[in-house]
Amino acid sequence: MTSESRGGDAVEEKAAALLSAVREAGPVAVAYSGGVDSALVLAAAARALGRGGVLAVTAVSESLASGELAAARALADTLGVTHLSPRTEELNRPGYRANGQDRCYFCKSEVLDVIAAVAREHGFDQVATGTNADDAADPFRPGIRAGRERGIRTPLLDAGLGKADVRAVSRLWSLPTWDKPATPCLASRIRYGIPVTGHRLARVDRAERAVREALADAGLRSGQLRVRDLGDTVRVELDAEVVPAAARLTSLADVLAAAGFGAAPVVIDGFASGRLNHERPPVTEES
Repeated sequence: MTSESRGGDAVEEKAAALLSAVREAGPVAVAYSGGVDSALVLAAAARALGRGGVLAVTAVSESLASGELAAARALADTLGVTHLSPRTEELNRPGYRANGQDRCYFCKSEVLDVIAAVAREHGFDQVATGTNADDAADPFRPGIRAGRERGIRTPLLDAGLGKADVRAVSRLWSLPTWDKPATPCLASRIRYGIPVTGHRLARVDRAERAVREALADAGLRSGQLRVRDLGDTVRVELDAEVVPAAARLTSLADVLAAAGFGAAPVVIDGFASGRLNHERPPVTEES
């Protein structure tokens, strides 16, 4: 047996374990952001439970990046799954607005409470998320606690799938999300301690779209792109190989200013997932 065939068998085994975990959960509403993890849970539920045994629910708020809802709806339609998109009000939760290290706990509490209510209205008692094995091992995931408190199902975690497994099974099943970059909520771009507001979220969203367009105009492409609101400065994080060329683009400062960052100093740097979790300088700026 070749190493390639052994690798293929391992992916098939992971896929089978996931389908088994979903069947054990039974009819389920999936907290579906459209990202690689929740998309795989949705696809697995459609396969294991049939289209009538699954409901896709995407929370819509100021923290959802532009274009994500349309992409999520398109995939749900392809899978033949009913897709709902209720409004959530994270900004009404003081703990979320305060933007401490536990912000995600308050965000997930709001999102999961709304999704659970919608699920019950449509006859689904169980809610599942895309939490995977790597997420559960990450010390910077307070949102997982909100799910545990609510008895939320986690098929990827239950089946032992980490992020690489998720992408491998997604590719096996020909899901268009298999190589989609991570797309965390817009609040994750705002340095801890700086209050989260609708203005800041919209500004980051506009800035990321504008930076991507400016890069494309210059013939550059970065799979990863974050615009970090650091209070006194704005940092654009890109794939490392793109950074030198991007740093020479004077247009980036212009588009960031037009997006709402004004004359704030701009830093172009390499992308690092979860970088703000390790940056804790004092913040004195008021929102």
